[in-house]
Amino acid sequence: MTVRVVSFLPAATEIAYALGAGDCLVGRSHECDYPPQVKELPVVSRPSLAIDQLAQSEIDAAVSEKLASGQSLYLVDEQLLRKLRPDFVFTQDLCQVCAPSGNELTRALAEMSPRPTMIWLTPRNLSEIEENILSIGDATGTIETATELVERNRRRIARVEDAVSGARPRRVVFLEWVDPFFCAGHWVPEMITAAGGVDPIGQAGGDSHRMTWNEVIDAEPEMIIVAPCGYGLADSMKIASNLRNRTSASVYAVDANAYFARPGPRVAEGIELLAHIFHPELFAWPHPHEPWSRMDRRSGATYSASHSETSAPA
Repeated sequence: MTVRVVSFLPAATEIAYALGAGDCLVGRSHECDYPPQVKELPVVSRPSLAIDQLAQSEIDAAVSEKLASGQSLYLVDEQLLRKLRPDFVFTQDLCQVCAPSGNELTRALAEMSPRPTMIWLTPRNLSEIEENILSIGDATGTIETATELVERNRRRIARVEDAVSGARPRRVVFLEWVDPFFCAGHWVPEMITAAGGVDPIGQAGGDSHRMTWNEVIDAEPEMIIVAPCGYGLADSMKIASNLRNRTSASVYAVDANAYFARPGPRVAEGIELLAHIFHPELFAWPHPHEPWSRMDRRSGATYSASHSETSAPA
């Protein structure tokens, strides 16, 4: 019998579909939008703040005020959750901004009978992302597929590491937010290292933290990667365009949601993306889509790394 799953976490939703377990999902969060067919599922949680039209600084202020008052950033539809009768609930306890965490769901599930099993997905590094994939595989009866996905991603990452192993690491600063500035945290610095880069400000395995523009400049980056949490490529480009004339470093915008903000099956592809940006002469981008853009200071135009740099087959 197929188990019933409600996912409050976009990465978990993507993992389930990658494992062929999409038919197990009966409900999702408002942020679960990949793959596209997941949008047909009922939405069980929504943000308590209307932030769609706010600037980054306004979002930061609104979120900080909400958290300081002890209020949740999400509203859980408890009536719908009971109606969906999930066997498992996928959630996280890493970031109060990213998805509903412990307090909201514990309260929502308290009176459900039978009470669903909560699977906590709280990775801080690449190894723990693999553990999450295997946990979802175990819960959905797709453990063999999960093991194959983990091994396939390991091979892809090893291929990148081999390609850039003899190159001088590119000095970068990776921005997970821009107003105010936040450094890279958790699994992202590990991705940067695997791709042949070094981020002197990044917090490997730890929380991203606020920093000043002077700290960014003092790090002397050759490249600045703009990857605001929750943003796709188009919105990242808008944010990055405000930085291109403030630094001599090359500024790149990337699809943060697809490859960096969500610890899911596409982390290997995210490492491939960074390797191509850092070392295009050593690692060619192996996919038809181009989820990044280099911001041109001189003309204000944008162009992709594969168009602006000489690429050689990896």
